[in-house]
Amino acid sequence: MSDSKEQLQRLEEKLSKAIEIFKRTQAEKRALLEDLERARQESKERAKQAETLEREVIALRKEREDVRTRVEKLLERIDVLTTPDSEG
Repeated sequence: MSDSKEQLQRLEEKLSKAIEIFKRTQAEKRALLEDLERARQESKERAKQAETLEREVIALRKEREDVRTRVEKLLERIDVLTTPDSEG
């Protein structure tokens, strides 16, 4: 009789350990899923920021090109005004 009690007790202990392991892995799974969702959100935010920065870079390059064109035109006017032929 005591042998069957010991077997039953060992079975209960193993079952308790299995339940604890299951609970722990479930908690770890939930934590990992939360981390994954957080990482996905951060990734989306960074992608939006990258798109915004890319648009800003494109706009700044266009503005730089516009300024360059205006400066070149002004330099051409200055050259015309400072050439000896324009004296008269």
